[in-house]
Amino acid sequence: MSSINIIGGKPLLGEIEIQGSKNAALPILAGTILHQGVTRLEGCPKISDVLHMSEILEELGCVVTWEKKTLIVDATTLSKHAVVGEVAKKTRASVLFLGALLGREKTAVVSYPGGCSIGERPIDLHLAALRKLGVSIKEDLDLLYCNVAQMTGSKIHFSFPSVGATENIILASVLAEGETNLYNAAREPEIVALCEFLVAAGANISGIGTSHLKIEGVQELKEVTYKIPADRIVAGTYLTAVAGAGGSAVLHGVREKEIRMVVKMLRKAGCSVDFSGEHCLIRREKRLKSVSKIETKPFPGFPTDMQSQFMAILSTAMGESKIVENIFEARFLVADELVKMGANIEIRQDTSTAIIYGVKQLHGTPVVGKDLRGAAALVIAGLMADGVTTVSGMEYVMRGYEDICSDLISLGANVTESVCRIAK
Repeated sequence: MSSINIIGGKPLLGEIEIQGSKNAALPILAGTILHQGVTRLEGCPKISDVLHMSEILEELGCVVTWEKKTLIVDATTLSKHAVVGEVAKKTRASVLFLGALLGREKTAVVSYPGGCSIGERPIDLHLAALRKLGVSIKEDLDLLYCNVAQMTGSKIHFSFPSVGATENIILASVLAEGETNLYNAAREPEIVALCEFLVAAGANISGIGTSHLKIEGVQELKEVTYKIPADRIVAGTYLTAVAGAGGSAVLHGVREKEIRMVVKMLRKAGCSVDFSGEHCLIRREKRLKSVSKIETKPFPGFPTDMQSQFMAILSTAMGESKIVENIFEARFLVADELVKMGANIEIRQDTSTAIIYGVKQLHGTPVVGKDLRGAAALVIAGLMADGVTTVSGMEYVMRGYEDICSDLISLGANVTESVCRIAK
C-alpha cells in the first residue's frame, strides 16, 4: 500500500491548472468503440482509472496510444465483445462497455464492476433500461450475458437520476433504431460532456443538460477530436485544501456553474471565492466557520464526491456542522481516520448523518485512505494538522488525481512527491 508524508500547518499560496475530468473521460472512453475508426481525446487525464479503461480497450482489440496529453483510440480492429477478468474489476466504469458494445456489436459479456468501497452501487437501473431497448440479459455468477437482435428506441423513466445508468443507455441508444427518450436522466456535467462528444461524432441528441434526453438513432458515427473538460471534483478538492490549510490560490479551468454548491458552502464557511471566466481565486484568512447542514444530492445539488473533503475541513471549523449523505451508504469511511487525528465526529447510521464538532487543531498521525475521495480528504487533513501525517492508500488517489503531490507542492505544501502519480 503506497503512502506519503505531509508536514502540515503551512498556508497554501500560488496557482494551478486543473486536469481533465476523470468522470467525463471514462464514459467517453467506452464510447470510442461506437465509431469504427479513430478518436482523439485531448487533455485526457493520465490516471489509473483511465489506464484501466485503456487496457480494456486493448483487450477488445483496439489500438490505444498517447501523444503527450492526447489519448488516441483506434477502434477499427475491435474483435471481442467480452469485458471480463481482473482488469474489468479494477474500475467501476468497466460496466459502461455494456451499453457501448451492445450499440456496436449487439452482444456483450461483462463482469460486475469493481472500484472503490463506498457502497453497493447496484446496476439494476442499467439492466431494466436495457431491457426496455430490447436487450436480452442472462446473469450467471458475476457475469452478464447480453444480446439484442436490433436495438430499438423506447421511453425510459429512471426512478433515480443515476449517472452510470444514464451514461450506459446513452451509449446503447445512439446507434439504435428509432427514438429513445430518457426521463429523470442525470444532469451532471459529465453527462453533458458525453453527449457533446457523441454529437461531435455524429450522434443526434437533444435536451443536453436537462433531465429529458431525446436520442434519435443514427447509422454510424465519425472520427472526432474532443477536448476533455476540466475536472470539477479535482477543482473542488484543491479549493477545500486552501480552505483547510489557509492562504490563497488561483485555479485555472474552473467552471463556476459546475461547482456552484461547493462554492456556496465554502463561502458559508468563511472563504472568499471569486471568478473571472474559468479562473477562480479563493482566500481563507480566519478560522473556518461551521456549516449547519450539507446534504449530498444529484447535480445540481452538492456532490457526494466532495463530502469527504468537507468533513475534513469542517473538523476544525468553529461550531457544529452536519453532513447528510444521500447517495452512497458507505461514504463516511474517512470519519474514523479523521478521529485518529483528533477530530470529533459522530456518525448516525440510521439517518446517514455525520455531526462534526469543530476542534481547534488536528494532529499528524498515520492514517489509511479507503476510497478515492476519502484518501484525498486525508491529504487535506494532513495539510491542516500539526506535525507529520502519513497517509496510506494513495493508490486510491491515483485513480482520480494525475499528480496531487506536485499540484500541492506548487502551492507551497510540504508533501512527499514520488508516489502520487502514474509514471509518465
